[in-house]
Amino acid sequence: MIGVIRIAIVDDHPLFREGVTRSLSEIGGFEIVGEGATAQDAERIASTVQPDILLLDISMPGGGLAAVASILADHPAQKIIMLTVSEANVDVTKALNTGVQGYVLKGVGSRALAEILRNVVAGESYLSPMLSARLLSDLQSPQPGDGVADRLRQLTERQTEILRLVGEGLSNKEVALRLELQEKTVKHHMTGVLSKLNVRNRTEAALMMREFRDRDRNRS
Repeated sequence: MIGVIRIAIVDDHPLFREGVTRSLSEIGGFEIVGEGATAQDAERIASTVQPDILLLDISMPGGGLAAVASILADHPAQKIIMLTVSEANVDVTKALNTGVQGYVLKGVGSRALAEILRNVVAGESYLSPMLSARLLSDLQSPQPGDGVADRLRQLTERQTEILRLVGEGLSNKEVALRLELQEKTVKHHMTGVLSKLNVRNRTEAALMMREFRDRDRNRS
């Protein structure tokens, strides 16, 4: 069972930090252990406080994405979620490729944010469904990538079914409920999917499946 989750917030808007702090405190189960406004603050907090999750904005002095790369180079186990207004594909893609566990838009509700934080602590990753759908539809590959088809064929029927639901933005828990499986069973299948597709996270796996299906549809 997950205990109190230690959160640090780095954002150069004090009122926003206060709002997140107040909202999470009212929900309960969270402790705010650090606050800052710059990339340097984020690096310092990661080194000295070592929170369970570090919430970072992209647009801050020093750059949020630059802070992610620096922090994970020294503290690879640190869980980081970008909490930002940026919907730009380039920011989303760079953040995911750099190694963040979540990318959340600032319009998220407080209870939804709390659930995302709990899921990330439990080992899941998160991408706002709207951004996931946009990445899936906009993704273009300069090469046909026939090797992708070979890797996708290695998936079992159950793994393919789970990956399809992940691509719709469902969490492991939601997939488990939809398919009437145990959540740990879904996690086990996703581990196999990532291994067979040779990707780092569930988002990359879903993107690969959607890209292949779009190319296949366009050929027919």
